[in-house]
Amino acid sequence: MRKLLRYGALLLITCGLMVLMTAIGQSAPVLQASASAPTQATQQRSLTALIDQGIEHFHQGEFDSALASWQAAEQHYREQADRTGILLSQINQVQALRSLGYYVRAQQLVAQIQQSLLTQPDSVLKAQALQTVGIAFRDLGELEAAEAVLAESLAIARQLNDIEAIAQSHFQLGNTAQANDNLEAAQTAYQQALEIAEPNSRIWLETALNQSRLLVNQQKWTAATPLLEIVRSRLLAFPPSRWRLYAQINLAETLLLDIPPAYSPPLRPLLTNTLQQSRTLGDLRGESYALGQLGRAYEKRQQWSEALASTNQALQKAQQAQADEIVASWQWQKGRILKAQGAVEDAIAAYSQSVVILESLDQDLVSLDSAAQFSFQQRVEPVYRQLVALLLQDVDNLPAQQQQQRLIKSRDTVESLQLAELENFFREACLTYAPRPIDQIDSQAAVIYPIVLGDRLEVILSLPNQPLAHYGNPLPDQLGTTTFQALRQSLNPAFPAAEVLPPAQQLYDWLIRPAEAALTEQKIESLVFVPDSYLRSVPMAVLHDGTQFLIEKYGIALTPGLQLFESSKLTNQPLKVLAGGLTDARQGFSALPAVDTEVAQIKAQFPAEILLNSDFTSSKLTQEIEEIPFSIVHLATHGQFSSKAEDTFILTWNDRLQIKALERLLQQRELQTPIELLVLSACQTAKGDERAALGMAGIAVRSGARSTIASLWSVQDRSTAELMSQFYQAFRQPQLSRAEALRRSQLSLLHSTNYTHPYYWAPFVLIGNWL
Repeated sequence: MRKLLRYGALLLITCGLMVLMTAIGQSAPVLQASASAPTQATQQRSLTALIDQGIEHFHQGEFDSALASWQAAEQHYREQADRTGILLSQINQVQALRSLGYYVRAQQLVAQIQQSLLTQPDSVLKAQALQTVGIAFRDLGELEAAEAVLAESLAIARQLNDIEAIAQSHFQLGNTAQANDNLEAAQTAYQQALEIAEPNSRIWLETALNQSRLLVNQQKWTAATPLLEIVRSRLLAFPPSRWRLYAQINLAETLLLDIPPAYSPPLRPLLTNTLQQSRTLGDLRGESYALGQLGRAYEKRQQWSEALASTNQALQKAQQAQADEIVASWQWQKGRILKAQGAVEDAIAAYSQSVVILESLDQDLVSLDSAAQFSFQQRVEPVYRQLVALLLQDVDNLPAQQQQQRLIKSRDTVESLQLAELENFFREACLTYAPRPIDQIDSQAAVIYPIVLGDRLEVILSLPNQPLAHYGNPLPDQLGTTTFQALRQSLNPAFPAAEVLPPAQQLYDWLIRPAEAALTEQKIESLVFVPDSYLRSVPMAVLHDGTQFLIEKYGIALTPGLQLFESSKLTNQPLKVLAGGLTDARQGFSALPAVDTEVAQIKAQFPAEILLNSDFTSSKLTQEIEEIPFSIVHLATHGQFSSKAEDTFILTWNDRLQIKALERLLQQRELQTPIELLVLSACQTAKGDERAALGMAGIAVRSGARSTIASLWSVQDRSTAELMSQFYQAFRQPQLSRAEALRRSQLSLLHSTNYTHPYYWAPFVLIGNWL
């Protein structure tokens, strides 16, 4: 299974390092206090050596060796039944695991630490251990849990009046707030840490680094500039050390952002000092970062020859350090520079190498840790998009064979990006299936890959037994997003249905019209979209050719990629349905009175178990799914899809069932009896979140269901009940595909008297297996 490393984990300083160093600093007194006999003294020296070895390895960036030393120390502590020593060793191991990118293993160890803390009296060590637990929760996206644990750490630190522990807790609360996009709370927490910490302490500087980065990202130049200058001067006054080296690298990373020259402290002297310091310390990773940042500084000034030379040196040092995650970054930078020099083929090779490394790193998945300033959208996604843009540049003018090679690689890169986005969404790897050509899946289906590339919309078309086709359109002045926004606004029933047509026809012209002749010639019946960016939230059914809506001509399905779903037709096995939902208003959400009718109509057509209102709880859902192999799970309840996993949920009687909990619930089923169809009939995408449909795709992929039907927005529930009744009547007919069953149900509303407006029938989308 392919996973992505949290690329940049070694680049930027987090308080995790400070927790590690504080814990190690306290371990020696504990050992000395317990050494009272010659044998104990010998054991003590052995333990001290292991701890010191771990520190040295960690300083050298040899995190595997540091981990091994601290694991050995833990074993010695266990033999002595020294609970404090065990806890210290485990805290240290968590830091090593996080530095290696092993977030799942770190989380497992954190669970042990958390359990042991339940019986520990309040102490500075307990406050530090709770910080470690909070950081681990944040890394895995459990932000509410992280905040609660860090608040407990802060309370203990305040009770003990430990200034450094208080500052560290505020710092980590700030990082957690920033990870949750609560920037005001992050600034407040950082400011509290700065006010209480010693001005020349490491924790003060780490906090100031993160606060200044936040201010720069908010373009608050007048506030950021003096803070950046203070950080720069205080760092340069620190004695040389690896901590200072990586703090300077962190600072340089901030200064390399798009800061107006008038507000930016001098960068070149900092980079020169960082490079000298890395060489003095013999730190290959640090030297690679310094050289790479120097290359980026040249890149920003368009000094291409110098930029390429520094970047190549950075690559060499990263390769010597066997730091693949750093190599990936510099290959991307090299690709950008080569592209600017007009060396397209060499640029493609560099970009491709970066993508290959990202896909091959056998580490735990991307972390959410905002304190490390890592952003998937800034550091990983652009590598894929820029590679696709290069591959498609002038592709139609190439010889046929080379053209196909470029198109195939573009398609594969798009699918890889879709998978990477979902893995970043969940911070876990997704189960994949061997990709199959469309003609082996469905000889009457076409797959359409629309790709948003800044000022262009590119489309790759895959037809059965045909070479890939390509067409594209320029999108000047953000025409794509404005057209999308116009479409979504017009789909409000307060607007006449005719308002939908201009943007719907524009999207049709971009996505479908160039392929019309080929679709007709191939007698295509189903269109399978692999939508990208904001196009995930476009109801493709509503695209209009000037005469008809797209749904009037084709069955339509969406998929994040053909490798993410098992595509096979429904067997003739008896279908059994679990239908649950809410008719009553709950937790601030409105009542859905027609849900009664919706589930009653399902029960009239299939053997079904019904969970309504107070029976519709997480525990009862779990019990039913564990006991009975349902083919269909139909949930008629409010829910929200978001670009954040923690904000994606469905509503039960007494809870909000988060996406990860829903995933665990549905995946309890044996793989031999998968859920054929998951229906979420009253959900909606989060307002103002252009990437919200990623959450919908996430549920579809992680539920284990072969197909998912969900709604892009919450619809009047009587019309939904009617659509679902029509869908299940068609679904029962074995000769009809799932896409055709949904198509017929949507047409029944389109041609009705009361629900002809696209608002009622367009939001329902089929994700996954369309057969």
